[in-house]
Amino acid sequence: MKTAKIKVERNFQIGRIDRRIYGSFIEHLGRAVYGGIYEPGHETADEDGFRRDVLELVKEIGVPAVRYPGGNFVSAYNWEDGVGPAAERPRRLELAWQSVEPNEVGTNEFMKWAGKAGAEVIMAVNLGTRGVDAARNLVEYCNHDSGSYYSDLRRSHGVKEPHRIRTWCLGNEMDGPWQMGHKTAEEYGRLACEAANAMRAVDPDIELVACGSSNHVIKTFGSWELAVLEECYDQVDYISLHTYYKNRAKDTANFLAKTLDMDRQISDVIALCDAAGAVKRSKKKINLSFDEWNVWYHSDSRKKGNWQAAPPILEDIYNVEDALAVGSMLITLLRHADRVKIACLAQLVNVIGAIMTETGGSAWRQTIFYPYMHASRYGRGRVLDAKITSEKYDCREYTDVPYLDAVVTEQEGELTVFALNRGEEELHLTCDIQGYGTYSVKEHITLYDTDRYASNTAACPNRVVPRRDGNAAVEDGCCHAVLKPLSWNVIRISAGTVKKYETR
Repeated sequence: MKTAKIKVERNFQIGRIDRRIYGSFIEHLGRAVYGGIYEPGHETADEDGFRRDVLELVKEIGVPAVRYPGGNFVSAYNWEDGVGPAAERPRRLELAWQSVEPNEVGTNEFMKWAGKAGAEVIMAVNLGTRGVDAARNLVEYCNHDSGSYYSDLRRSHGVKEPHRIRTWCLGNEMDGPWQMGHKTAEEYGRLACEAANAMRAVDPDIELVACGSSNHVIKTFGSWELAVLEECYDQVDYISLHTYYKNRAKDTANFLAKTLDMDRQISDVIALCDAAGAVKRSKKKINLSFDEWNVWYHSDSRKKGNWQAAPPILEDIYNVEDALAVGSMLITLLRHADRVKIACLAQLVNVIGAIMTETGGSAWRQTIFYPYMHASRYGRGRVLDAKITSEKYDCREYTDVPYLDAVVTEQEGELTVFALNRGEEELHLTCDIQGYGTYSVKEHITLYDTDRYASNTAACPNRVVPRRDGNAAVEDGCCHAVLKPLSWNVIRISAGTVKKYETR
């Protein structure tokens, strides 16, 4: 049996966890909005047309923040199209995904949905086809109380209280040639600087996210960050990162090792931010917003909407293997909690979503729903600087890959070990917690299956679900557990509790 060890010391920590690290993303793309969160004719629809069944699943995760309205969509979006009387709103050609946008849901409707979901909104502005003026007007519309043109316009639309949106994204993936209004780093950096100045003139309390590279392999990676931050370092608080992983080769060992790339990407961007700050002799630290991340490859990423409203595109159906990859990505984000303060699983509903729906039908949890929910529920407080040793393997693209991928969090005296066994064999885990006195295992949740390609569907929504059948137990100051092959594990350890052996 392979072995791995974790050493935990309560006085050593990586950093506090910002709850927004468990954020998500809803773009006006495919059936994310129409037929996803919003379907007035559905049997579960509330008085505002929002699906209650979807809302309940979002609340089950505990999603703290949602990025909106895009994504590629935002780079040609006129926010004014989505406010005011719904019957008077224009239907627009949506250029990023070749769809028709009916504008039934806009800023005020989405803010209402987010309130029902218990999530704050991270709002993106269009710096593709528009710029400074539209951005500062939207801030005024959303955040100013009254007595000005756009704040009074919002009030005339029936929203008296300002939305007070805290976090704003300065465009989306502006380094990408596929983006409407694609710019060079210098062009974007100057525009981001001026938009930031204008937006903060309206509301000095907002925080701003600059566009970093759209992925780690694009040829301008690194040079883009340095050039952008040269222009707007003093005006922004975060820079964004995006990444998606795939496994078309059905090479499990290689697929589950891809988070080594994610770890390197985060470290590289931190280094770039700090280099830019050093050049400016600034004491300020730019933090990271990993505001798009997920597994994405089952659907055809090139498929467009053929000028339909809410076409069913990019609807990946996830399997067990994908859930393990998502769990590993969450572990990676948490290991960098000192600098990664915002992260958004892309996306939440239908479009590469953790939640799937049938238009007019049911809603269900995809396999990736579960590690996301577990991390959001139990991964709060602070991340401990745990020392991990593990046997390793080599695969097609990577060498020295640890069989164990893990992170340990602590909140109010409760430890949570998130652990992934990347291997095809059982893995014996020993976690040394001697500095915590008399502790015991509260529960050991597992997610695994003999069929790594098993999925949940409308017909069989509970084919893959977590179990409470783990065997973790504390003895002589160490927690011991045997991790199933290719498994996601959540081990909760606290004082004065008794381990329960239950099945779901």
